[in-house]
Amino acid sequence: MSEFNLVVAADILGIVAFALSGFLVGVRNNLDLLGVIISASLTALGGGVVRDVILDRTPFAFNEYYPAVTVISTIVLAFLFRLYRREQLERQWLFVISDTIGLVAFSITGALLAIDGGFNFFGVIILSFLTAIGGGVLRDILINQVPAVLVSDFYGSIALIVSILLLISAATIGLSTLTVAAVATVAITLRLAAYIKGWHLPTLKTEP
Repeated sequence: MSEFNLVVAADILGIVAFALSGFLVGVRNNLDLLGVIISASLTALGGGVVRDVILDRTPFAFNEYYPAVTVISTIVLAFLFRLYRREQLERQWLFVISDTIGLVAFSITGALLAIDGGFNFFGVIILSFLTAIGGGVLRDILINQVPAVLVSDFYGSIALIVSILLLISAATIGLSTLTVAAVATVAITLRLAAYIKGWHLPTLKTEP
């Protein structure tokens, strides 16, 4: 599988996963149907649009099949929400897993495109980070809550780890479907372990 196909596959996976997490955030905040669709779409497409603007290319959200994947996913989720009880669809683990998959998938696309574009070390890390967290930040600002990347357990750190591992792979054994899948597996496992164990980066607190 070529690097371009890897990016497309990771983009589609990330869109579906982030559409699900954005949908759940919208439901949790009691948004109406339009609000839920906006929440899902911003989460799924926002980071990719930020990435493509930096890369000076037409945002991938304007390609015909990307918005369709997001909209269809959201509509399906809306029907599932109507068919099943709220508690079943809004389980915390469903959100954590979908958000983790979206985070890792978009971290990978940002890093791969930055590497392909000849970005330096910091450029790869920054593009991977912005692609991964951009949509979620836009969603959280719209809903008027602190972006998850600023407070959540080991959230933004995953994007940094993914980009660094891909940079090391590119410089040593080369990038392939197998190496990208291995990096994705490590990142997903680490994120879920951080959630289960309650790992957090240290916080700076002032005395009351």
